[in-house]
Amino acid sequence: MIIRIALINDIPDLVALINSAYRGESSRAGWTTEADLLDGVRTDEEDLGSLMMDKHSIFLVGFDETGKNLLGCVHLQKKGKAMYLGMLTVQPQLQAKGIGKQLLGAAEQYAKQQGCVSIEMTVISVRHELITWYNKHGYQSTGVTKPFPASAKAGIAKQPLEFIVLSKLL
Repeated sequence: MIIRIALINDIPDLVALINSAYRGESSRAGWTTEADLLDGVRTDEEDLGSLMMDKHSIFLVGFDETGKNLLGCVHLQKKGKAMYLGMLTVQPQLQAKGIGKQLLGAAEQYAKQQGCVSIEMTVISVRHELITWYNKHGYQSTGVTKPFPASAKAGIAKQPLEFIVLSKLL
């Protein structure tokens, strides 16, 4: 897999990828779907553009060996000595093939290169299979919870939701 930092012209493909993996019927082809928890889109071009314009924020993107087919991505945002990780995404039909693990490894390497000592993330607390996957990769609950945003921009919750914060020392 070819992994590089995303460019502005990658945004339309990233939006399509992220929304296909988290929401709607297409997301049901993979195991990371939030379709039973949330309606609406996961992100849009405006949100990703804002994240990319932040000087402390990047997306790593993974392509197949041809460099043409987007397989996955991960968002990283430096916050002091910690790196926030979000939107780790793999095409639904390609999940459980090691692509997410490779992107996670690349994210950890990038965080180390930036002088970070830890990576943290938020995960919806009822996503037990996802939390277990992160636990297998060294991420542990910090005991901190955060409310799920009550805005259509974050998605329309079908049940009460909250985030848990996971962290890993690098």
